[in-house]
Amino acid sequence: MIKARKIELLAPAKNLECGIEAINHGADAVYIGAPKFSARAAAGNTLEDIKTLAAYAHQYNAKVYVALNTILTDNELNDAEKLIWQLYNEANVDAMIIQDMGITMLDLPPIALHASTQMDNRGPDKVKFMEDAGFRQIVLPRELTVDEIREISEQIKTPLEVFVHGALCVSYSGHCYLSQVLSGRSANKGACAQYCRLPYTLEDADGEEILQKKHLLSMKDLNLSDNLEELLEAGASSLKIEGRLKNVTYVKNIVAYYRLKLDAIFRKHPQYIHSSSGTATYTFEPDVNKSFNRGFTKYFHDGRSNNIWSIDSPKSIGEPIGKITDITTRYIKINSTKKIHNGDGLCYFNNKKELEGIHVNRVEGELIFPATVPDIKKGTFIYRNYDHEFEKLLSKKSAERKINTTIDIDEIPFGFSLQITDEDDNYAVLNFETEKQPAQKDQTDNIKNNLSKTGTTVFKVEQININFSNSWFIPASVLSEWRRQLTDKLLSVRKIRYCQDIVSHKQTTHPFPVKNITYLGNVMNEKSKQFYEQHQSTVVEPAFEKKGQAGVPLMFTRHCIKQSLGWCPKESNEKHPYKEPFFLVYNNTKLRLSFDCKNCEMKVFNESGS
Repeated sequence: MIKARKIELLAPAKNLECGIEAINHGADAVYIGAPKFSARAAAGNTLEDIKTLAAYAHQYNAKVYVALNTILTDNELNDAEKLIWQLYNEANVDAMIIQDMGITMLDLPPIALHASTQMDNRGPDKVKFMEDAGFRQIVLPRELTVDEIREISEQIKTPLEVFVHGALCVSYSGHCYLSQVLSGRSANKGACAQYCRLPYTLEDADGEEILQKKHLLSMKDLNLSDNLEELLEAGASSLKIEGRLKNVTYVKNIVAYYRLKLDAIFRKHPQYIHSSSGTATYTFEPDVNKSFNRGFTKYFHDGRSNNIWSIDSPKSIGEPIGKITDITTRYIKINSTKKIHNGDGLCYFNNKKELEGIHVNRVEGELIFPATVPDIKKGTFIYRNYDHEFEKLLSKKSAERKINTTIDIDEIPFGFSLQITDEDDNYAVLNFETEKQPAQKDQTDNIKNNLSKTGTTVFKVEQININFSNSWFIPASVLSEWRRQLTDKLLSVRKIRYCQDIVSHKQTTHPFPVKNITYLGNVMNEKSKQFYEQHQSTVVEPAFEKKGQAGVPLMFTRHCIKQSLGWCPKESNEKHPYKEPFFLVYNNTKLRLSFDCKNCEMKVFNESGS
């Protein structure tokens, strides 16, 4: 008999509110930024908020992971060590997501460590090393194909975490130094300036312009919602939604959408089960198109394609609506099955392929009256990037998550005994001493109605078994009080039974797969250097943030501009008429492109000021 595998839907939390709503809408786990040292410096959270979130999540056996995934200086290591102890002992979190190997050399509590995607875990040898080093979950790069995920999964036992939705970094995570060089804001320190989202002019070696002001390094947003079953079969156990900078309505909608998708898979395939408890119900119909997106791509899931970049705009285009059929100085008409609302935000690409917005003042039948009628032609395709009614619905309570229970009520010599049992086989028993009063009429409905009113608790009573030899009258107020005491006790049982994983951290010495650690190893402190030396490697260069290297690649991307333009020598015999190397130019910034066709990789070098 095959043992069922627990599958985790992992959601982002910008703050406490987002984390709680992620749980309410069906997340099995939440990842949130630490007060310091998070790879999203703008999304740090207080210890108290993280503690509150963990207590809330643990009611449902859901987990909280804290991202402490920047590289650290020697002076920051002590603070990081103290913070990790606080997060474990005081906030009761379940795991730390880390990038800096120096952390593994600290005096740590018995907390699980997860290997951040910033570690560039792209091959079986690297992932196997992480497993042997004691990491309890390993985050894979976004660039991997499903076959590459399967290849890794077949060689390890540690749960693999894969991204399924959200923004895409064009460079392999942990290997982007462009922001550090151009602005002093390090991506590895959580302060990326997002130079990949800028409009660049593509020039050849003679300065001839190939493309003007296009977002050539800006990727569309990932959406693998139709490929979840395939990812599970390939060995993924944690499905991750990107978005620690996204707002609460985004989190609600996207988490609910993926929860419903996963639950449908679980109903077909009993080899996959929930990793947390409770069932979420919604007041809305989730729709990924209605939340921020730059257009969707499967990225490299099925192999290389040329439909991965948001070349015309890095902004949200939202959901497709339809083409304009009529336009006057006062209103527009759109051929669409979608209902447009007062206050909606529409957008379109103008004749320069620039994204422009339309604010809808009011709608009268088929007529849409914008705040300002745009200079636009019939046939222009319209998108909606803000659905006012949808956002209004999500701004209110939009989900409820309940844990199923059964209540048994029995008569005993001196009164009644009640037992409540939840879906995880936790139970609580209370005996109530009271004088039994014979009922004048059947009390079944009265007892069931009052015992099932669980209100704002986390419980839902699915079944009530009344085991009486006679019909007894019990006042509604008494039944309500018994039910309150019963659910309170069950909740206490659940809290007591929830335990953080206890991990024994052991120092290892097995060989790291790379012998000479360059700036790509991001070694920022002596503890990190000690780690690699202990694992039979030599640190030949420190982190770029510690000592900049001249003439080295600042980005390593699986995205290839030549391939996206149809000039890949492996895919086409068509040759472009331009002289290489190619350059990306934005104001005073000039970047040189290098194409490693053997490894299907594009590298970006800084040529600014040269």
